[in-house]
Amino acid sequence: MSYRMRFLANALSPIVRAAFTHAQNPVPLREGVDWAARLSVPVTLSTQVRHDALGFPGLWIRPPDVEEGRVILFFHGGGYVAGSPQTHKRLASRLAQLARRSVFLPAYRLAPEHPLPAAFEDACLVWDALLASGYAPQDISLGGDSAGGGLALSLLSELCKRGTPPACAFAWSPFTDLTLSSPSFVSNAKRDYFFPVERARDLTKMILGGTDPNQPQVSPLFATFPDGPPVLLQASECEILRDDAVRMADHLCRQGVEATLSLTRGAPHVWHMFDGFFPEARQAISETAEFIIAHDPQLT
Repeated sequence: MSYRMRFLANALSPIVRAAFTHAQNPVPLREGVDWAARLSVPVTLSTQVRHDALGFPGLWIRPPDVEEGRVILFFHGGGYVAGSPQTHKRLASRLAQLARRSVFLPAYRLAPEHPLPAAFEDACLVWDALLASGYAPQDISLGGDSAGGGLALSLLSELCKRGTPPACAFAWSPFTDLTLSSPSFVSNAKRDYFFPVERARDLTKMILGGTDPNQPQVSPLFATFPDGPPVLLQASECEILRDDAVRMADHLCRQGVEATLSLTRGAPHVWHMFDGFFPEARQAISETAEFIIAHDPQLT
């Protein structure tokens, strides 16, 4: 069995348990609800899989009522070893629908074949590709979930230092400190059924290679964000990555960034994936969409 299959197999049982028990706050399915309708997302998917300018693979998602000239650059999660635009297509489609913006999901390189900071290098390339295709920085909203949320924040730091930040940024259950020093790794170790602490330790060994985990390209908690745009951080109060988000919000605020922290009680890691099952998932995605719309420079 490959390293990737072993990692996913080891994580599968906790994932399923978290999904169906909803951590410590289960929400029963309600009778009379058309769950199939709630799960459907009426969008048009474009399967053009590369940017001609740089040949970068990915997936475009365009909702029916799109605001032309705006895009969300979304980095998928998966611990830098798994995931793809296809695994996050439905989630990104819901965000695209609610925010009325196209979404681009890049297929960045994964470890251990391509250890960090390969993903960060790809993130910079795809940003440059979007600019080359005609988007201005203020036309782009930047975000991601879990490892993808950390990647988005690392890219945000680079863009702030370049003086070309996006309109805003968001991160769902972000992995921001690969030194694993957040207090919630201890305090929530027995509460987080989705992302066991021992898996996090194994994961960082797999993805870092020889890279120092204190480097801002892999741990945005140690990055700087000069003149950064507004940032929304969402996390579950019972996940081991909770304090990665809490500390990140404090770090941003200390640098003068308008950072909004939203903690959800009793939800699994990246509960957004359960849109249609848990009302908290739709609420979190809707909050993100409203945040993106509210920080559109052409509307403010």
